[in-house]
Amino acid sequence: MKKKLFCLLILAATVSSCKDFLALAPEYQISDQTFYKNQNDFETALTGVYSTFRGLFSSSTVLYMTELTTDNTEIQWSSPSVNEMQMDQNGVISTNSFVQGVWNTCLYTISRSNAIINRIDDVSFDQATKDRIKGEAKFLRAYSYFYLVRLFGNVPLINQEFSSPAQVAAADLSLKPSAQIYEEVLRDLTEAEALLPANLNTDKTWASRSTVKALLGKVYLTQKNYDQAAAKLKEVIDARQYSLVPNYQTLFTNGNNNLAESVFEIQYVAGRGMGNNYSALFTPAITSMAIFNNNLQGSGRIVPTLEMINTYEPGDARKAASVNDSVRLINGTKSYARHGLKFVDFKAIDLSDGTVTFTQFRYADVLLMYAEVLNEQGKTAEALPFINQVRKRAGLPDLAGLSQAALRLAIEKERRVEFLFEGQRWFDLVRTGRVQTVMNAHYASQNLSFKVDDFELIFPIPQNEIDLNPAMVKQNPGY
Repeated sequence: MKKKLFCLLILAATVSSCKDFLALAPEYQISDQTFYKNQNDFETALTGVYSTFRGLFSSSTVLYMTELTTDNTEIQWSSPSVNEMQMDQNGVISTNSFVQGVWNTCLYTISRSNAIINRIDDVSFDQATKDRIKGEAKFLRAYSYFYLVRLFGNVPLINQEFSSPAQVAAADLSLKPSAQIYEEVLRDLTEAEALLPANLNTDKTWASRSTVKALLGKVYLTQKNYDQAAAKLKEVIDARQYSLVPNYQTLFTNGNNNLAESVFEIQYVAGRGMGNNYSALFTPAITSMAIFNNNLQGSGRIVPTLEMINTYEPGDARKAASVNDSVRLINGTKSYARHGLKFVDFKAIDLSDGTVTFTQFRYADVLLMYAEVLNEQGKTAEALPFINQVRKRAGLPDLAGLSQAALRLAIEKERRVEFLFEGQRWFDLVRTGRVQTVMNAHYASQNLSFKVDDFELIFPIPQNEIDLNPAMVKQNPGY
């Protein structure tokens, strides 16, 4: 593992793999003589960190782990890969490529963040700019650790910078308790909040102070620290920097970048591998359908379950914007085929090169989290207006007179229909302790023998890491 992690932790911003790095220079030759010397170098490096973090969504690895593993979606493709079937059937093993992909992407992001954080104070340029860059790097490092700890539990904690193989060999790269990882996440975010400017970035692909506050609220909620979650989420709401857009559909179609509801987003452009593959993943693998230019065929790899489609209440405007149960064919007829509509680029000429922005964090999430927090504090009546804001936008009547237990289930359902295809469902079910109840009932309703065991609330550590250094890295129990 240490040999492998050297490539993940080495400070050069252009590192993308061991092979690429070794092709550039020997391992002991670090680029500190030619890089990280001025403001422009750090701005360039920061862009690289964002680009690396973007890989969680560009390759859709995180959506396989957080959507396909749930009752939201299933595979319709006739020849799915073994890795895809493991996610769909809750049979994930340690060699799964999506598990390895998320692990690697988060560690790459952490590595590149470390290089900025550990070097920037030694270089002289405008302090406000320096604070902003450092704050954004801490935000991205924290976000990466937050993904790792929720998905894998105990993970490495690697915030130092390495400049030689000897330093890597001497370092402690063992898995650290999840509580320690959460401490690091909160420390980074708290420092980032103080470093970043209060004004909102008009370009939502870059973090601002409110972005950090919103993520802090989510971390506190995940830890069931309701008091601090409530305080931080209320700060975001009271700042009035975000608002729900009137038309839900506009959040997921062409031209959806930098909307008022967006807290943090991943933008895409066609060409040069800078697009996304949602248009293929979420649409049917039917050769004769005519929903795209040139009658392109989707892949049907992450499509809504029938149960998901039936979950929408009558009159919910989100249904028509999110899912469909039939497609138009070339001959003018329709064929039954459940598929997703969110983030699908119907103007694409290559379905793996879509341009619709992935809104990774939205103000609706802030409102529903705040409703959840208030309800858990026993303030059920105070929580209702916040869930009702989201329902009103969907064209649904207000909820009223619910007990705390009933509102818990109502929020769970509201989050399900609000955030379908946005990588939230798995985390929501784990956070509320509802994974096994919901998923095992789902499997039973489909007459499937699959089930979620206690150990499967987190995923296996990639086998690669175990094989490279079994003395330091132990597999999660049960795998």
